[in-house]
Amino acid sequence: MLFNTIDFAFFLPVVYILYWFVTKRNLNLQNILLLVASYFFYSCWDWRFLFLLMFSTLLDYYTGIKMCDAPNTKNKKFWLWLSVIINLGFLGVFKYYNFFADSFASALAQLGFKINPYTIQVILPVGISFYTFHGLSYVLDIYHNRIKAERNFVEYAVFVSFFPLLVAGPIERATHLLPQIKKPRQFDYAKSIDGLRQILWGLFKKIVIADNCAEYANQIFNNSADYNGSTLLLGALFFTFQIYGDFSGYSDIALGTARLLGIELLRNFAFPYFSRDIAEFWRRWHISLSSWFRDYLYVPLGGSRGSTWTRVRNTFIIFIVSGFWHGANWTFIVWGALNAIYFLPLLLTHRNRNNLEIVAQGRLLPNLKEVFMMSITFFLTVIAWVFFRANSLEHAFQYLAEMFSSSLFSAPKFTGMSRAVVLSVLIFLFMIIEWTGRENQYAIAHTGAKWKWPLRYAFYYAIIIAIFWFGGKEQQFIYFQF
Repeated sequence: MLFNTIDFAFFLPVVYILYWFVTKRNLNLQNILLLVASYFFYSCWDWRFLFLLMFSTLLDYYTGIKMCDAPNTKNKKFWLWLSVIINLGFLGVFKYYNFFADSFASALAQLGFKINPYTIQVILPVGISFYTFHGLSYVLDIYHNRIKAERNFVEYAVFVSFFPLLVAGPIERATHLLPQIKKPRQFDYAKSIDGLRQILWGLFKKIVIADNCAEYANQIFNNSADYNGSTLLLGALFFTFQIYGDFSGYSDIALGTARLLGIELLRNFAFPYFSRDIAEFWRRWHISLSSWFRDYLYVPLGGSRGSTWTRVRNTFIIFIVSGFWHGANWTFIVWGALNAIYFLPLLLTHRNRNNLEIVAQGRLLPNLKEVFMMSITFFLTVIAWVFFRANSLEHAFQYLAEMFSSSLFSAPKFTGMSRAVVLSVLIFLFMIIEWTGRENQYAIAHTGAKWKWPLRYAFYYAIIIAIFWFGGKEQQFIYFQF
């Protein structure tokens, strides 16, 4: 079930009504309802993989209790490693086995040995990377004595499988979400309105911006050999806005949906395309994943402490692993490595934490230096996205080579250019709204707060009309494949 479907438009109100008006504030019944709704939501995609989700939940629930009750450190470590190995084992088999098998065969072929590797023909379980990381953070936090094991299975299962975040995050922490699940929740009209507003903006990002951009990005990337440099540049830009509208749109819908149910999820995006350097970009893009790797990988490796070599090594490890987390393809690994290269000069000159505040805070417009810094960062990001979107490394290098050829200065030509002009205007207006709302949790959180109600509701209805009028061909969320 997708957020941008009629099915979800019926599913959410039913859950909402049952949750607030039938369970009558009974915490146990509310949590049972959330668990049943979450499992139903997931099974609508493929009910067979529901058993994998349930097994992963039972595994971490049980090992968490065993670690908490362990008589000594050795026993505690045994249960930790059991959970880590099994969780990563499932992730490895479903997501990475074919990649390693094919890469091994290719390496042997370079040495003159030809083999036919055995590969498994199975679809990737949706959300496996996300709920696996939920469970891993939970058992690691127990091991390091940050939390105690949760002994109420329903409450723990809701933490893992809460339907707004189940298939594409944000990647939650038990320290943040579990206390909210265990605490009685009261209906709050203002929070419900705020949740609906964030859902509306998320749908606009996904349906109007991302889905329309996807049509042109797919057309250009899938037939890149037929286009000149300027058209390829437009294709890269369309994908840049597609992935932002797609993933931040999903996150807005997830956070808004959770707020309707009285739960606050971790923020996942903070206007990353207004970043002044790559370090700031990664503090604002997919925040829950970046912080997860920082806390559970980068810091245990030594972080930015130690020698220059240690800092360089840790930077490359975290970015390459982050790239590999996104998908089993060399393009993602190179994408991660490229971002590490971008980040390295900032780290070595101790400028990676220079831009912690919001750009042009308290001002309507940025100054020339900020415009220049944002432009450079955006340009580097667009280049990196080419590797993320390309089908292979060869495709990415060919794409970039033609994009920066002399044909870059010729006029773009592709099917549907008139509609693309309209889309470009929509993107421009969208980014203006994002810019004016950059100091809020999401762009339209306080838009029109001081307007008279007819004007304020006219703005909301304009967004709804745009969703139906400009809605592109329905596209699956990009991050469902991760």
